[in-house]
Amino acid sequence: MEIPTRQIRAVYDDKTIRVYQAYSDAIADSALEHGTFKSPPFKMERMTWIKPSFLWMMYRSGWGKKDSGQNRILAIDISREGFEWALEHSLLSHEAKNYTDKEEWLKIKKATPVRIQWDPERDLHLQPLEHRAIQIGLTNEAVPLYVNKWVQNITEVTELAEEAHSLIEKNSLEAVKRLLPIETEYPLNTKLTTKLNTT
Repeated sequence: MEIPTRQIRAVYDDKTIRVYQAYSDAIADSALEHGTFKSPPFKMERMTWIKPSFLWMMYRSGWGKKDSGQNRILAIDISREGFEWALEHSLLSHEAKNYTDKEEWLKIKKATPVRIQWDPERDLHLQPLEHRAIQIGLTNEAVPLYVNKWVQNITEVTELAEEAHSLIEKNSLEAVKRLLPIETEYPLNTKLTTKLNTT
């Protein structure tokens, strides 16, 4: 079945949705110990990007091998209410071109705590696909909401990334497919479908 160009696909249940982030040892160890992110070492003032796509996270982190700041892969289960709040309070990054008045755009951008990017989804070899994966950037008031209210559970999936990468290097692609999380379409209401320009 052909996947629409823009569609949120994720591991989710009736209460939570799973997103991924890659961090250094210090932040990962702290998050796993506390069940959420604590400052320090987590920086509350920085934009933090969450990604429902496991393979896009693998692309971004190079299977956890790109650098020491992204060598630990975390799966974060957040509340669906929080996730949908983020979507409701978001701005599509590519919408800048719709504004001829730069000052107006910057004012809207500053007042909106969440950025949305639709980037090409990745295949098992991390090559771009035709359809897109959503990346959600949290800033300002969205960050404390994320760490203090939305996060329900954090687990480490670094070993999963390493095992999958090893199988891909051996060209055992069917084994990888059985190993990876099964991500399915996340249901959106009409308002969010329009807002996120999903097709």
